[in-house]
Amino acid sequence: MPQTPVSGEDAGVVALMPSRRAGFPPAARVRAKAEFARVFEGGRRTADPRFALHWLADDAPPRLGLAVSRKVDPNAVGRNRIKRVLREQFRQLRSRLPGGAYVVVARAVAARTDNHALRVAFEQLLQRAGALPLPGPAGTMPRADSPTPSDAAARRARPETPAQ
Repeated sequence: MPQTPVSGEDAGVVALMPSRRAGFPPAARVRAKAEFARVFEGGRRTADPRFALHWLADDAPPRLGLAVSRKVDPNAVGRNRIKRVLREQFRQLRSRLPGGAYVVVARAVAARTDNHALRVAFEQLLQRAGALPLPGPAGTMPRADSPTPSDAAARRARPETPAQ
């Protein structure tokens, strides 16, 4: 909502409301106790030392629920950091995820893990659960079905003999 200039000096300046970051709408959250219970009872569980992921696939868009208790970190700042990092990573991956409810239960190791490692661990956990495809090979080796340079050199060095 633009504001009216206060004086003639401000006439050329347009004040805009701060742009809102791509948020995390209520439709993208698991909030009700009954939904948490349904995911814990019927969902598929995958875990690593930092998190346990419970995923209950359904036709609704992907939703995230977080459980970070005081046992993980007694300080609210630490618990909120973990939740903030996981929400942001989920928001970035949400378009690639199949529908369903995803509930992440943090473990004490997560409090001692830096933000980048939390994001990577969460993405790897989603891959292990089957919610995200595994990354393709990042190496420089040629595909198995493509000829290698040594094969091509060998063919050039060896003249073809006519079939008899």
